[in-house]
Amino acid sequence: MMNYLPKILLVGLLVLLVAGCAPGNARYSVETGRPGNFWAGLWHGLIIIITFVVSLFTNEVHIYESNNVGWAYNLGFILGCCVSLGGGARSVRHRRRRWHDHDWDRVGRQVGESIKDSLASWRKEERAAESDQDWNELGRKIEERIREEMKKAKN
Repeated sequence: MMNYLPKILLVGLLVLLVAGCAPGNARYSVETGRPGNFWAGLWHGLIIIITFVVSLFTNEVHIYESNNVGWAYNLGFILGCCVSLGGGARSVRHRRRRWHDHDWDRVGRQVGESIKDSLASWRKEERAAESDQDWNELGRKIEERIREEMKKAKN
């Protein structure tokens, strides 16, 4: 427990520090005449996750600063949210990777089934033609067949 105490205190201090800069505090009140600008919006977007958690326990901290300069604050807020929440690029990348992996899995299964079927038919042909054939001869014939198939595929 003693090992965790400094970490718990550090996290608590960090939460208090971030909550002091969160939207809805006295810094950007109407009385001060200082509305939230682009940089405030960017910061509020970056700390949105922590601000949300803190806002669940207090009515003094909000996610969005209502006393702002307008489009500049909104732009900063949206950019900050995209950075902290990851935006949509991460989900698109994962979707493409999943589709790509799925496609290769399907191709791999088809190739594996084709090879298995070909080997089974070759084995049946070899057993029917020469039942007392040794393994070296069988290996040579399989190699010849593979070379023939590869020549056909190249052409």
